Amino acid sequence: MTLSDVIDDQFLARYRALLDAEDAAFDELEHAFEDGDRAHFDADLTAWRQAVERKLTYLHKKGVVLPPAISF
Repeated sequence: MTLSDVIDDQFLARYRALLDAEDAAFDELEHAFEDGDRAHFDADLTAWRQAVERKLTYLHKKGVVLPPAISF
């Protein structure tokens, strides 16, 4: 299967949703950082990492990329 076989409207819609979730999580992380709210920052950092992992897992399952290992 080629990359052009994988990328279709359904793929793009799901990927857009994953990007939007990552962006929203990052926005929350940014606000917590700017506010100096450590408790929310830690929680938002975890949420952002999970959003990135979901996106990379999806791309990996589709064979688009091999995600790098994320270490914490």
